[in-house]
Amino acid sequence: MAFAKSLRVEPPMPRTIIEPDRIPPVKGIESEREEIRQRVANFKAHQQRFIRERENYASSQWKRVAEGRPSLPR
Repeated sequence: MAFAKSLRVEPPMPRTIIEPDRIPPVKGIESEREEIRQRVANFKAHQQRFIRERENYASSQWKRVAEGRPSLPR
């Protein structure tokens, strides 16, 4: 009993509710989507350029063959 009387019991701390840090709304999604759109557009333009160059080369080769010119000198 003496031991129990020697212990000090502190009153419980009042509980306070702490609001968690709110994550700000993501604003980067639209800019990321715009970046993706731009990259896709650049890729398509690049592919179109390759297609045009390939078609021009092929038509020049067909024209050379049709005219009977010899191929490039070796």
